[in-house]
Amino acid sequence: MIRLESVNKRYGHVHAVKDLSLEIQKGEVFGFIGPNGAGKTTTIRMLGGLLIPTSGKIFIDGKDMAKEPEKAKKIIGFIPDRPFLYDKITGMEFLRFMGDMYGVDDKIFPDKANGLLKMFSLNEWGNELIASYSHGMKQRIIMCSALLHDPQLIVVDEPMVGLDPRGIRLVKDLIRELAAKGTTVFLSTHTLEVAQDLCHRIGIINRGALIALGNTSDLKKAALVEEGELEAVFLRLTQEQPEAA
Repeated sequence: MIRLESVNKRYGHVHAVKDLSLEIQKGEVFGFIGPNGAGKTTTIRMLGGLLIPTSGKIFIDGKDMAKEPEKAKKIIGFIPDRPFLYDKITGMEFLRFMGDMYGVDDKIFPDKANGLLKMFSLNEWGNELIASYSHGMKQRIIMCSALLHDPQLIVVDEPMVGLDPRGIRLVKDLIRELAAKGTTVFLSTHTLEVAQDLCHRIGIINRGALIALGNTSDLKKAALVEEGELEAVFLRLTQEQPEAA
């Protein structure tokens, strides 16, 4: 579902992502973790088509993001860590706008939108201005919009930010359900417990380079950690990593 081939991203003299190659299969929940400034969000934005790689190629379900960006983006549901929303429209108006962007059929839109609002406990807020939403509610309306067109791939940056425990449980259950139905989830998070709980495989990025890849057992072996949580593995693998040339 996702294939990255030697992807690099530079900002002037800063090499934010370095020669990243990765393959993620259909229905896989893939965790992407790393310290602050490691290159996670840059990678996420390139996957979502918001940033263009300096070099390398990104394929989404076989579609080259550089050559067929509209086709690639049409099958992606993108959930950023800091949602930008138009405050002066209602939640339902925002969903209508997103539905039009993704070509959601007018006949199915009302049921689809209302079902998602109910799922995320926003059904009583659908006709209220987004300006009145809390941060957690804004995160939930973004999730509604990302699922509106039944995407084949969900790309999500810090999905649990601003959510209460009930919201966190809802999102965890939803990710598992989507994966079981064949949806691929690319999940960037600082919450190591979430990554360990949900992800089939995890990639660890540090200083722009992928330094470890595999399931939890694979990562423990790479870190020479026999027991313990993912936190111990993460700290071992990311400490004193040498700067790549």
